[in-house]
Amino acid sequence: MRATVIIALFVLLACLALPARADQSVIVQAEGYSCMGDDKSRSQTRADALTDAKRKAADQAGTYVVSETSVKDYITEKDVIDAYARATVKILEELESRWSKDSTAGECYHLRVKAEVIPDEQAMQARADTGRDPMDDPSGPLTVDVWTDSEAYRAGDRMKVFLKGNKPFYARVVYRDAQGTLVQLLPNAHRTAHYFNGGTVYEIPAGRDAFTLEVTPPFGKETVTVYAGTRPLGDLDMQDAGGVYLVRDGADAVGVKTRGVMITHEAGPSGVAEFVESNRAVTTRP
Repeated sequence: MRATVIIALFVLLACLALPARADQSVIVQAEGYSCMGDDKSRSQTRADALTDAKRKAADQAGTYVVSETSVKDYITEKDVIDAYARATVKILEELESRWSKDSTAGECYHLRVKAEVIPDEQAMQARADTGRDPMDDPSGPLTVDVWTDSEAYRAGDRMKVFLKGNKPFYARVVYRDAQGTLVQLLPNAHRTAHYFNGGTVYEIPAGRDAFTLEVTPPFGKETVTVYAGTRPLGDLDMQDAGGVYLVRDGADAVGVKTRGVMITHEAGPSGVAEFVESNRAVTTRP
């Protein structure tokens, strides 16, 4: 891949394509605990500890969103609590596990995990129904949009990508072409910053970027994705490809590894980080 990055990106429209709306979640560390007693097996005890950890993760995420962000005018506190009570909880990493002996409860299992808590979409819809743009509120939950100067391109067109968040965030922008090849556009070899200011529109390519996004084969459905969080993101396996980075990880692995955000107690109450994944689909043709 040369300094001019040729990416297989339908007719260039006169106006900018609208931003894609992000999928928001919260990444937390949580602990689970369960004891065997007289009626549970070790496997049942481990399963109960995991269930306990997931419940605490959802409670912790909901409490964080209510206490650390502004939800008035977008969604009521009750809506947030309901959304996280019905949240989907994905275990990203098992950080610690151990058995211990309790004199009255028997053998007990302790578990500490890193989990992604995804609020119930229907319950959170009240926020969108207000008609106000969360991008205008820097005190609200993290919102990051990615969009392009068109939804469709023809061969030879050049593409522009834009990025904006409602408050400061860490991010990477990844392009997936029609064959599934993944390229990290930002940060890149010449624009290494991965921390972005809220309320600012970032353009790709721009400034020191040593590449352009020009439409060439293969053609088809392609995607620009921004992964963003309030803490630094997990690392990927990448190769320098003349101004940008070729991502060696598979598409599924990119999402998982990026969610390996650095959660510490300094990240907020009990170690919490907001996370956003936002996609922009484009179509390319000869």
